[in-house]
Amino acid sequence: MSTIRTTHCMAPSPATPPPLAGSLTLLLGAGAGLAAAALYYAQPMLGVLADSLGADTRQIGWVPTLTQLGYALGIALLAPLGDRYERRRIIRIKLVLLTLALLAAAAAPHLAVLLAASAAIGLLATVAQDFVPAAAILAPEQRRGKAVGTVMTGLLLGILLSRVVSGLVAEHAGWRAMFGLAALSIAGVALAAWRRLPRFAVTSALPYGALLASVLSLWRRHPTLRRAALAQGLLSAGFSAFWSTLAVLLHGQPYAVGSSVAGAYGLAGAAGALLAPLAGRLADRRGPQRVATAGAALAAAAFASMVLLPLLPVTGRLLWLAGVAVAFDLGVQSALIAHQTLVYNLDPDARSRLNAVLLSTMFVFMALGAGVGSALLSHGGWMAVTAFSTLSALGGLALARRR
Repeated sequence: MSTIRTTHCMAPSPATPPPLAGSLTLLLGAGAGLAAAALYYAQPMLGVLADSLGADTRQIGWVPTLTQLGYALGIALLAPLGDRYERRRIIRIKLVLLTLALLAAAAAPHLAVLLAASAAIGLLATVAQDFVPAAAILAPEQRRGKAVGTVMTGLLLGILLSRVVSGLVAEHAGWRAMFGLAALSIAGVALAAWRRLPRFAVTSALPYGALLASVLSLWRRHPTLRRAALAQGLLSAGFSAFWSTLAVLLHGQPYAVGSSVAGAYGLAGAAGALLAPLAGRLADRRGPQRVATAGAALAAAAFASMVLLPLLPVTGRLLWLAGVAVAFDLGVQSALIAHQTLVYNLDPDARSRLNAVLLSTMFVFMALGAGVGSALLSHGGWMAVTAFSTLSALGGLALARRR
């Protein structure tokens, strides 16, 4: 059986888009951030959602799990379309459908509808990852790491600040208002994208089935891609276990704080994310593998430090968790930027598919991390979550160090 190649006779395509300008970079970063934020609005509200919909800890844990699984599925099935069809059109369609999915979540009368809407939100929020390859395409090679890092900063800030916003809105206006505001924000991005995004060249003429098959070919052909995807997946499993259980932990004793406090931990993560663009610049200068290794090591050390929590008073625990969030978010996101820079350079004509492999693997692990984290919190407490996050990060470190 012959190997499917990733480069083919090109379909007729529009001219090469203009170079990346500052205002367009801002749009790409804001679009990526607001779309990715849709994945995480529910996390600080899980305690409130459980009370409102009459769900227990295990049942409400399916909200972030299905959202992450939907995202992984969307990355695998939809992200490769960016190589086959005009990227601007794909972005517009996804943004409109994501707006509708968020409105469905806002109107959900019971848990089953919210779970279905959560899966749809995850599937369509993959539009965030259409913005990232767009930056890589528009940026010159010598500035690609910086451009990807800048757009990823918008994406990461969207993820982390979403928790702050949703916690505050849920406490003062209710969780339905939060999903409604999210829908409004995505509608605004859709309008801006309609007006400002340039047309992109199509880089593959493969039919859809062959396009998906070529993703498997890329996986087999590039060991660097496999290591990067698995390393980032393991790091993200620990990341997801922490964030998907933190609100439930803080909702109960001995903390008993509201959703706004739980959401405020996103500010700590945002502090780490603001430093993450340095990873893109370091990847350009020193090589992405070194940056990925350093990021994984930082994340593992941060997770491991949570074993000290039982020794601290309640106030000290809250402060320590904030410091942990800064450190591991910086580590995980720096590793992600480095891994993206690494894989984008493997095949310029297959960047959407390479991104699909990296991100779908990552979000499968994130979904597993959310599910495992909820189960461990329920049956083994926070120290079980700590052990899982630490071990998964150490696994990511071992893979990131391999050449």
